[in-house]
Amino acid sequence: MRQNQIKNVTYLKDRRKNLRRNLTPAEAKLWTMLKNAALKNRKFRRQHSIQNYIVDFYCPSENLIIELDGQGHFNPDQSINDADRDKSLIALGNTILRFEIKLIFETPDLVLAEIERHFKQQ
Repeated sequence: MRQNQIKNVTYLKDRRKNLRRNLTPAEAKLWTMLKNAALKNRKFRRQHSIQNYIVDFYCPSENLIIELDGQGHFNPDQSINDADRDKSLIALGNTILRFEIKLIFETPDLVLAEIERHFKQQ
């Protein structure tokens, strides 16, 4: 590992691979809409690590992180963990968008529009 490497660190490689092989239904659906630069020619990565965290989706050109939140993210302890995690990732210059899983299925066009709205250049 390179010194000061913060993205895709080696010790998380197996975990990232496992998460990619076992996407949740919501992650799989969103991935079909983002992969192959399908959204405004922006490349996204899934299950990408930054520091000690693995994010659901990451767009390197936009420093944009997309997180899908299921029921577990709405309990107080997890909310605190998410806030601490977000603070660390934002300090590195990233923008974080969080979507409830149900929105991926109920209003996918609105989710994509919200993601596009955070692109630096249209």
